[in-house]
Amino acid sequence: MGSLTGKTALVTGGSRGIGRGIAERLGRDGAVVGVHYGRDEAAALKTVAAIEEAGGTAFPLGADLAAPGSAAALWTAFDKHADGVDILVNDAGIGVSQDFARIDEAEYDRLFDVNTKAPFFLTRLALDRLRDGGRVINISTGLSHAAMMPDLIAYAMTKGALDVFTRYLSKVLGSRGITVNAVAPGLVDTDSTSDRLRADDESWASVEALSTLGKVGTPAEIADVVAFLASDDGRWVTGHWIDATGGSLA
Repeated sequence: MGSLTGKTALVTGGSRGIGRGIAERLGRDGAVVGVHYGRDEAAALKTVAAIEEAGGTAFPLGADLAAPGSAAALWTAFDKHADGVDILVNDAGIGVSQDFARIDEAEYDRLFDVNTKAPFFLTRLALDRLRDGGRVINISTGLSHAAMMPDLIAYAMTKGALDVFTRYLSKVLGSRGITVNAVAPGLVDTDSTSDRLRADDESWASVEALSTLGKVGTPAEIADVVAFLASDDGRWVTGHWIDATGGSLA
C-alpha cells in the first residue's frame, strides 16, 4: 500500500477476470478505485468488498458500454464519487466471437462498440477530468500482433484499432505529462476463458506450451504490469504496446 496513495482510478470491466485483478492491485497500492461493470453488479460488489477488506477504497459503477451515450453516463456516475481521475484503465471488452464465416453485423458492431468505440469516447470525455501526469492504460491482446487464433479475427481487429489509438493518443496527451500505453495479455485463466482452457487436460497443456515460461497467465500477473505503468516508476514509458503474453509471441 502506498505507491498510488492520493490517486483515483477507473477500471472498466473491473468486476471480473483481468479487470478485477487490476482493480484489486491498484486498490492495494493506495488508489481509490471506481469498479465498472456491465451487467453483473454482484461481481462488482465482490470486487469492491475485496478491495475494502485489504484496506483500500472503491465504489461500483454500472454501464452497458455497447449502449449509445454510455461513456457520458459512466462519467456522470463517476463524478458523484470523485472530483477527477489519475488513472484510466480501459479493460472492458468482449473476448469471444463467431468466426469469419458466421459472424453477423450485429455481433461485429457490438464487438467494436465495446472494445474500440467505448475506450475512445471514455478517454475523450475524461480529458477535463484526467489530471496532468495521469495514466491511460488500454488492455489489448497478443492476437493483434500474431494470428494464432483465426476464429477470433473480429476480436483481434478491435484490439488492433485500440493499439493504433494508444500510439496516437500518447502524442495528443504527452504535453500534459500523461502517459498512454497498451498492455497485451495472452491466454489468462479467468472465469470467461475457463471453458476453453479447462475443457480437458490436453487443452490446458496446449495453452501452457504456448508460453516460453510453460504456464498459463493469471490476472495478477497482468495487474502487476499495469501497476508499474500506473506508478511513478512508469513515468517514462508511453506510446507502447507491451507484450504481457508470457513469451507466447517469442
